[in-house]
Amino acid sequence: MRFYDSEAMKSTDKQIILASASPRRKELLESIGLNFTVHPSNFEEKDTHLTPHELALHNAIGKAQKVAGHYRDALIIGVDTVVSFQDHFLGKPKDKEDHKRILRLLSGTTHKVSTAICIINSNTEKNVSAVETTLVTMDRLDEADIEAYVNSGEGDDKAAGYAIQGIGGLYVKKIEGDYFNVVGLPIFRLRKLLKEMGLTKPPKPGKIHSS
Repeated sequence: MRFYDSEAMKSTDKQIILASASPRRKELLESIGLNFTVHPSNFEEKDTHLTPHELALHNAIGKAQKVAGHYRDALIIGVDTVVSFQDHFLGKPKDKEDHKRILRLLSGTTHKVSTAICIINSNTEKNVSAVETTLVTMDRLDEADIEAYVNSGEGDDKAAGYAIQGIGGLYVKKIEGDYFNVVGLPIFRLRKLLKEMGLTKPPKPGKIHSS
């Protein structure tokens, strides 16, 4: 999978930092050929009174800002995904019963996945941000489906209790928007933002480094 098509496009030697410990985001960045360092942010997410769009953006900016102070000249990528259904924010299941409750809520309905990206240049403090939204419609789940999926353990650490890139994808009837957004990082939107920050060609693919 090529990230950019033109070999003539300019490159940058600026270090790229992913302010997230998400394995899905690390895998997606690796798959598009970026050479980057992982530095999880300790930003505390609080403001649940905001809309899903506002909350995702608030958290992504906060995560990037927290990590930016550790680097003199780097591009810091902060990301946050918020899943919502009507007036409910759907986080990670607290336990098996909560997991079943979330899946019953999603059964036969459409929910919204909003992922915000904020990129900060730690040298100039220039920053860009955007929010990508995808609508996900789930099939109607019977109790046997719910019981089996909860027991699989796949959705235990996932927002809304499912992974579209795994077994959970069997229960997704359709999506409207960016698939990778539901995984946790809309790579098309990321490409656009990186170009705005001057990264028109990524470094050569390499190993992921942990900070």
